[in-house]
Amino acid sequence: MIINAQFDAGNIECLQTSDPSDVQLRIRNDVGDEHKQWFYFQVSGARGVASRFNIVNAGEVSYPDGFVNYQAVASYDRQQWFRVPTEFDGKTLSINHTPETDSVYYAYFAPYSFERHQQLIGAVLEDDRVSSETLCTTPDGYPLTLLTIGEPAADKKNLWVIGRQHPGETMAEWWMEGFLERLLDDNDSLSRAILDHCVFYVVPNMNPDGSVRGHLRCNAKGKNLNRAWQSPTIELTPEVYYVREAMEQKGIDFCLDVHGDEALPYNFIAGAEGIPRWNDHMALQLDTYKSVLSTVCPDFQTEHGYPVSAPGTANMTLSTTFIAEHFNCLAMTLEMPFKDTTERPMPETGWSPERSMRLGAANLDAMWQTLPLL
Repeated sequence: MIINAQFDAGNIECLQTSDPSDVQLRIRNDVGDEHKQWFYFQVSGARGVASRFNIVNAGEVSYPDGFVNYQAVASYDRQQWFRVPTEFDGKTLSINHTPETDSVYYAYFAPYSFERHQQLIGAVLEDDRVSSETLCTTPDGYPLTLLTIGEPAADKKNLWVIGRQHPGETMAEWWMEGFLERLLDDNDSLSRAILDHCVFYVVPNMNPDGSVRGHLRCNAKGKNLNRAWQSPTIELTPEVYYVREAMEQKGIDFCLDVHGDEALPYNFIAGAEGIPRWNDHMALQLDTYKSVLSTVCPDFQTEHGYPVSAPGTANMTLSTTFIAEHFNCLAMTLEMPFKDTTERPMPETGWSPERSMRLGAANLDAMWQTLPLL
């Protein structure tokens, strides 16, 4: 049996493979050593062998509750991902599986490679309504790409959608793929109509370095981008610094920041209720958006989520709270599960790339219905 993680987004350290019933592995820390939880590795030479892959430091990860009632994903072709029996005793995460082929991959969630990211950029640029610019080159040398969709005009609203500040939350970029596919669908009358009134600025992957390195939350400098919005720097958090600069230059009337949550088995939205300028109109915008989304996509719900911050107590380093306060606009964080949804489970796949894409497409309905309030 050979364990390998030397590829885009790979993350695991192999301790021993001599006993297939007790393969011992460790998750590697993000740069900076503050976070770890993402894993992604290949197993070869185990066809037909009942195997137990024990991740022995799972109890030391950033969010141990994320492994409670969790099932890992597996794939033979890295195209179709399915859930496999997984146990967590508070210390060790154990994946139990008998591979059917000579090579199988296991991951925390279905990966979204940088190659696929580049293919997504190339595909949307075939549409004349789309242009792109590289806001900066990341510390590891990757382009940070901003897509502009539609023709800017003084009478149009500027809608920003950003994703994957936390690189291990790969469902965010699957969401982006579904969102962009619908937005550019000429046969969708809503998509055509919203582009008559809006320009979209989209950053499909805010953290390319962390994505390729196999990080959970941090960039190549060991920084959590979603704690850097109040005071980003070119040296340590250039991704946030240059996106903020672009928002200042181009204008912003709305921002949706797309994430994944390790522990909660729900799709939900967190707003900016705790900011100093929060008011009744902002509350109406937020409630309208969530209500429409829950109506058009039953996988989204409004009952469960993060506790709402009391007035004046918001963490202003987050994108949503900083943007809402600084730009006086509707800003939200959309969270998806690593697990399955409690109310409408699909045990074979759990929450999946396909479901993430459907939710991405459904958000256009909520944007359209909320637009008159912006």
